[in-house]
Amino acid sequence: MKPYESPWMDDDLRMLREAISRYVDAEMLPLDAKWRAEHRVDKESWRKIGAAGFLLMDVPAEYGGGGGDFRHETLLYEELNRRGISGFGQGVHSIAAHYVLNYGTEEQKQRWLPRMARGELIGAIAMTEPGAGSDLKGIRTRAVRDGDHYVINGSKIFITNGGSAGLLMLVVRTDPNDRSRGLSIVMVETEGLKGYRVGRVLDKMGFQAQDTAELFFEDVRVPVDCLLQQEGKGMHQLMGDLPYERLLIAVAGVAAMEGALEETIKYVNERQVFGQPVAAFQNTKFKLAEAATHTRVARVFIDRCIEQLVKGELDTETAAMAKWWVTDMQQKVIDECQQLFGGYGYMNEYMVCRMFADSRVQRIYGGTNEVMKELISRSL
Repeated sequence: MKPYESPWMDDDLRMLREAISRYVDAEMLPLDAKWRAEHRVDKESWRKIGAAGFLLMDVPAEYGGGGGDFRHETLLYEELNRRGISGFGQGVHSIAAHYVLNYGTEEQKQRWLPRMARGELIGAIAMTEPGAGSDLKGIRTRAVRDGDHYVINGSKIFITNGGSAGLLMLVVRTDPNDRSRGLSIVMVETEGLKGYRVGRVLDKMGFQAQDTAELFFEDVRVPVDCLLQQEGKGMHQLMGDLPYERLLIAVAGVAAMEGALEETIKYVNERQVFGQPVAAFQNTKFKLAEAATHTRVARVFIDRCIEQLVKGELDTETAAMAKWWVTDMQQKVIDECQQLFGGYGYMNEYMVCRMFADSRVQRIYGGTNEVMKELISRSL
């Protein structure tokens, strides 16, 4: 099949992709098994990739970023997910940084973004609670003003980078009487913070290298200058940045599909069954043809979304379409790929097995796919 290249690529981006690819192969892929065994990515690896210049590539240079746009950020996400490296929480790190970039004061941007770009300060998004997932209006973690501080009490769950985060984008309720306008975002530096506690690193079906954790807040005092903009703006801010977050999830999905398909094509051409390669059977040919078509359609759609986001034109409904459809296709394609591996596809030593387990949560986080369809339907 003729190779496909995204229409938004140019010579500079090609060179950057090659540099990222070499870095991932040399510095990250050899550590992936260790990260999965330890259920975390070590902080030194964050600092090393920051020093290499591959964090916050779409954040302006005056704040320590790469000065590029979403296309630059996409390249690292694609190269990781094509290889099944799911533990490095760069996506959440970047999303948290963008809330600071989009809603923070100049002082806040200078305070946090350069350290995030260097990998010295790992970012996390602390929204989800035991009783509030896709329905953010159900958030109960409270922040009560006490002089120059907020006093925060509550808990969060399913927090990506939760075990290692040095900076939380924490969603809190500042007005208990208003479900819609009672939410605010407070940036919380965790080091040495009294009353803050990381609970369990959760035992998950997939994403074994990711330190997804519970977080607890007991009379935690945070200076009021850590508030983004003003009280009551949280829901508006969250809705404004969702297209960026949901497109990142879709980018991960299509990259994983491409990686799984490439590995499966190699495998079925090498594996012999009944005296011939698995690739010689008509069923294999048809399944690969279907997977290749789904993957190409997903890639073309996502490329268009990337172009729209760079231009500032990606709307919430299209981002929701990308998130639900691509992640559904991701699980379908990887399931078909895994089947072609036979029993070996069920072994964790094979990337397609790990990808299958990792793909399931793509339909849940960032807003469940059922919620995505509800959002789309409201625009019709």
